Amino acid sequence: MTKTREQEGVHYFRKPTKEDGADVWELIKQTGVLDLNSSYSYLMWCEIFSETSIVVEREGNKVGFISGFIHPDQPDTLFIWQVAVDESERGNGLATRMLYQLLKREGCEEVDNVEATVSPSNKASQQLFKGLAKKLNTKCVIHDYFTSDDFPKEGHEDELLFKIGPIQKDKITVEG
Repeated sequence: MTKTREQEGVHYFRKPTKEDGADVWELIKQTGVLDLNSSYSYLMWCEIFSETSIVVEREGNKVGFISGFIHPDQPDTLFIWQVAVDESERGNGLATRMLYQLLKREGCEEVDNVEATVSPSNKASQQLFKGLAKKLNTKCVIHDYFTSDDFPKEGHEDELLFKIGPIQKDKITVEG
């Protein structure tokens, strides 16, 4: 039996399009923890960086999104900018599954490392990236990166750089 979009509980992983931009903006806003950028930035992100980003739908709703890009100075590195998972989906491994889907894409063939910045209070993202390294049997090296003084607005936390790799693609299993 072929699965249809209407089947309850099925996740659909795909490249975002500009038509997803507004829904992605709403998803980011609803997390309450991620920096909310302009709606225009999410339209552009979904259009221009679709090969290295992912959206997940369930029952017609956007329940997951990762924005990423190939680092311009490190073509073997996928930089993850934001990871958003709807509250109803948290704790079920959806973020890891999105990362696996991205790493298996043609546009990430040359990727051997994943990088992301994470604030010290964002324990969920810290666990995500440390867990990714553990599941892929590779290193997770954490460095200071941006300090709160680097940001124009008072009150932004420091951002630590998480570097995961080297990644062996045969360790990645794509589910979903």
